[in-house]
Amino acid sequence: MRLTRFSDYAVRVMLFLAAHPDRLCSIGEIANAYEISQNHLMKVVSDLATHGYILSSRGRSGGIRLGMPAGEINIGKLIRHTEGQIDLVGCAECKLAGACRLPGPLDLALDAFFAVLERYSLADVLGDDAGSRLLGRLGPPHD
Repeated sequence: MRLTRFSDYAVRVMLFLAAHPDRLCSIGEIANAYEISQNHLMKVVSDLATHGYILSSRGRSGGIRLGMPAGEINIGKLIRHTEGQIDLVGCAECKLAGACRLPGPLDLALDAFFAVLERYSLADVLGDDAGSRLLGRLGPPHD
């Protein structure tokens, strides 16, 4: 299974914000830290804000931060949200649909994948060192 770029960026945003719980962060700062497109991040941030994962404030002193404590953000639920409906191999469009028994095992595998992810919170993924490893890899903040 391969996650979409949207999910990848959503997790990156959430990790960055969890590593900076004491301040507002900007989309530009996050894009620079990860060396990724600010335009893509704007779409991700908009979706995360709409669904309560982050809080966003506009204006000169605005920015974004987590919408709840990192320990309350479930990684499995976050990725289920960002991935939407997952069809691993497109069985619905296959000529063998209804005759083939592969969809059952694929559904079980997908359920197992998410069951593992749902055991972890954002805080678990960030680790005990409160993001210092993450921050060390990304370098000093800059806009």
